[in-house]
This record gives sequence, C-alpha cells and structure tokens, in this order.
Amino acid sequence: MGNIINDRLNALREVMRKDGVSAFIIPTTDPHSSEYPAEHWEARKWISGFNGSYGTVVVTLNDAGLWTDSRYFIAAAEMLKGSDIKLFKEKIPGTPTRPEWLKNVLKAGDFIGVDGWVNGLPLKNEIDEVCGEKNIKLKLIDDPFDKIWKDRPVIPLEKVNIHPMKFAGRTTQEKLKHIRAAVKENGCDSVLIDCLEDIAWTLNLRGNDVHCVPVFISYLYISQNKVVLYINKVKLTPEVEVYLKENNVQVKPYEAVKEDIKHAEGTLQISQKLNLTLTLEALRHLKRVKRIEPPTDVMKCVKNDIEIKGFRKAMEKDGVAMVKFSIWLEKAVPQGGVTELSADAKVTQLRLEQPDCKGIGFDSIAAYGAHAAGPHYHTTKESDCELLPKGLFLLDSGGQYLDGTTDITRTFPLGPTTEEERIDYTLDLKGHLQVQNAVFPEGTCGTQIDCLARLAMWKHGINYLHGTGHGVGEYLSVHEGPHQMRMNWMPTPLMAGMTLTDEPAIYKPGRHGVRHENTLLVVPAMETADGKFLKFEPLTLCPIYKEPIIIDMLTPEELQWLNEYHKMVYDRLSPYLNEEEKTWLKNATSPLK
Repeated sequence: MGNIINDRLNALREVMRKDGVSAFIIPTTDPHSSEYPAEHWEARKWISGFNGSYGTVVVTLNDAGLWTDSRYFIAAAEMLKGSDIKLFKEKIPGTPTRPEWLKNVLKAGDFIGVDGWVNGLPLKNEIDEVCGEKNIKLKLIDDPFDKIWKDRPVIPLEKVNIHPMKFAGRTTQEKLKHIRAAVKENGCDSVLIDCLEDIAWTLNLRGNDVHCVPVFISYLYISQNKVVLYINKVKLTPEVEVYLKENNVQVKPYEAVKEDIKHAEGTLQISQKLNLTLTLEALRHLKRVKRIEPPTDVMKCVKNDIEIKGFRKAMEKDGVAMVKFSIWLEKAVPQGGVTELSADAKVTQLRLEQPDCKGIGFDSIAAYGAHAAGPHYHTTKESDCELLPKGLFLLDSGGQYLDGTTDITRTFPLGPTTEEERIDYTLDLKGHLQVQNAVFPEGTCGTQIDCLARLAMWKHGINYLHGTGHGVGEYLSVHEGPHQMRMNWMPTPLMAGMTLTDEPAIYKPGRHGVRHENTLLVVPAMETADGKFLKFEPLTLCPIYKEPIIIDMLTPEELQWLNEYHKMVYDRLSPYLNEEEKTWLKNATSPLK
C-alpha cells in the first residue's frame, strides 16, 4: 500500500506544479463541513490510506504529513507505514501546527493551494497570520482529485424522502417561521444554510447520501420572502417535488448557489463554517454579511414532545436488540469462533430486525481486550480477533430508527476479570453516574459538568483525552452540536429537550479499555428562589453488567440509582421479550445489595 500512496502523492505533485503551488492541504470534510463526508469527498483517505474520521494531510513538492488527534495516533502510525507521509500528533508538545510547519518548509513567496469548496475561512486567516511574514499566500485551485483519482465516486444521487409528521412533530412552515424570526433578531434579512443536518431538519426531509447519516447534498437559502433548495433535481421524487411546492420551496441546481449568493437579499447570515469559496463570494459581492451560526444549529437540538416520544420508542427497540445480543454473546463466546467482526455483525442484524430501523448510526467500535485501549479502534480483517471467555469486550454501537438515533456503549465481562479491570470498570461507572445524577441551573454548559465524569478517575491518576458527551440527532447525525460535554470550553448552554451522551472512559494501553455510555435527555428538575434547575433522564435502556462492579466503591446514591435504572429497564423492555429473554433480563437487572 505504501508504494500506491507514494504514487498518488507524486501524481498530486504534478498537478500542483502546473497550478503553481508548492503545497496542498487536504482536509477530511466536504463542502458542508460534514463529519462524515460522502465517498466523493474522501480525498484525504484516498491520498493517505488513513481511514480515521479526523485528520488533515498536507503535501509539499518534497514532503507530506498527516495531522490527527490522540484517538488515532496508534492506528495512523500503522496505516502510514511504507508511505512518505509523516505523522504529526496534534496537541502534543513539540508538534507544529500545519501553518507553522508550512512556514518552515516553504520558501518566501510560495503559494499554498486549497480547494475552496472543502476548506474554510479560518484556514485562510491562520495561514495569513503565521505565514504572512514570508509572503506565503493561500491560492484557490480547482479540485486536483478530479484529475488524478481515476475511479472517484460521483456526488451521490440517492432519492430524498419525506420525514412524516408523526416523527418530526413540527411542520416545515412552523420551522421556517421561527428561523425567519431568529434571522431578523440577528439583524439579517436572509440566511444560507450549508449544514446538511440543518437542511434535512428544516424541510422534514431525509436522504441517503452520507454513510450512517440520513441527509442529502444541498444548500438552503431562506429570506423573508422566499426559500430556495439547491440540489440535483434527479434526487427528487414526484412526491417530494409536490411537497416542496406546497411549502413554497423553489428548487435550483446545486451548483447555482455560487452565483446566487452574490445576489442575496439584504444582510446575509452565513455560518462561520461555510466553505471558503462561498464565503469569499459573499464577502466580495454583498454589502453586508454576518458570520453567525444559523438558528437551526440549536433549534434542531431542542427536541419537541413528538421527537422525545420517538426517542423513547427508539430506545426501547434498541434495548430489545441489545438484550438479545447480550444473551447471544454469553452463549456463543464459550463455544468459540466469535470475533470482533462477527459480534458487530450480530448486533447490527438484531437492530435491523426491529421496526423502523434503517441502519447503523455509526461504524461500531467492537474491541476486545487490549484493542479497547484505543478510543476509536475500528476492527479490520487484519486486526479482527476471537473473543475469549475472559476479560472485557467493549462495544460502542447504535442504530438509525425513523423515530430517533441511538448511541450506547457497554463493556461486557466475558469471563474472569482482573482486579485492575474491576477497579477501572467501577471507576468509569462512577464517572458515568455522577454525570447522570447531576442537577444544575439553567445556563450551565457541558464543560461545567464534564469534570464530574472525571473526579473519581483523577483521584487515581487516570484521565481520558476525548469529550464526555455529544448531542444526538432525531433520525439525523449521532454527533449533534453545538452543545457538548468536554474539557475544552463549549459555551452552548444545556436546555430542556436536548439529548446528550454520557460516556466517560478509561484506557490502559496493552491491557484493556472500559466505557459506559447512555444517551440522556435534559429535563426540568425544579424551580427555587435561585432560578430553574435541570437534570438528566436516561433514554438508553440496557443493563449495565454487574459482575465487575466493586460495590464498596459506589456511594449509596450511585447504588440506588443503578438499582432504580435497572428496574426501569426491566419494566420497559420485558413486554417485548419472550420468557427466556425475560428471565435473563430479570437476573441482569436484579438489585445490587
């Protein structure tokens, strides 16, 4: 593979020379800043062989580097073997940023090439600030991969579907009314929405253009007088065309947005993440532009009553699938032959048997033993291993249901566990429960709660480098923002109706990994003289394995919550199970003393 990657790098360098650039930056994303780009935009994966969900490749005429974070240090080093691409470990002391590295390796007056459709204005500003003193400038060039990626997948042409009101809960017209009011409050007259999840949510439509995320490639322009959807028309069924006309939504070709943005009405509101090509077009041709995240960014995160009801239903179906999987796993592992990949395939099969399940919510992490010490380990045919009747197996998985997206992690004891494994299992559970049981005033953001998940670990000198929680979409992306729970500052306040995961973790390289994850709903707690307070309701319904828990390490409150949670799990799931499954669940959810 290394030789193939080096050949691709050299092909790119030939295009770079013709375009007069000495470096080229290749991000992970697409023109919509999507977390999961469609295959057409997986140029970073194609040029480097690195298949992680986060990373940027920078290629010069003589060198190449991949920048990624701690989730992928081990995996990236393995995938880059044999190629000329050097691994740069982000946020590790001594690692230069991409602009710093380019400043050092390029000559004064050189140009750095980018495809403006998949990079943003912050990159240009950073390059200008760091490299400006050497007169190194950014230059927009045509996408070079159209020339060198011979079998490049086309931009998806999948059909768009209407998301029924029984799941959406609010009409498109209601949403447009609130969006227009919010845009006006921001001192703007129109808004261009580029986030695919926001477009799907606004129009109550779903698609199949992106792996695991039911969205469709498009832009949406909303003014006080009109709405325009920029999309390849072949994606629209007759039913969807009628639906859009009924909602007074004009349809124009996807590519027309570049010209139309020059003629936006009044003051245009654009996202700070809008790609560089469209941002520069707006800034060059319009008198007034405000770079403010569209109101849909938060609106879609606050679920209405119908969506919340749907989430609860989706979690029941997902819980049934997880119970069936747990029973299967307990029987199958001692018999031999179960591997990480076959276990993942089994849980996917059981989800797809549930009503309204449309697929997986993300690529599962099925990690046995030492593999679970990689926070975002993904099994390959080469790394796949058998699950033995001992130690811990971590499974982070989820489904896409018409009524909600699910995300759950359970750490399964497959047999005897070590004292270290039991201590770490219990410490991680304590972190999970401290978040679950938090009560906090309105206006609190996820960063202010994040430390609760870590306190018990910190006392043992343990920490993890990723966030503790992220938003979850309603049959949309499993990673929904802007609200998050993590150590670095995330100012968006948590609001009643938001969904959020709770997933602290412990990783011991070469030994094991532990993670407990439920999806939570933010709900009102109380109102006092000091204001309104919020708390979390667990949405996920699945037993937490009791065998590795060191009971004496739990507080009375933690123990009481776990027993109450398990009772709820049994009460909610047992009506959907047969007698054998009920018996298993009764035992799995029996009280800890």
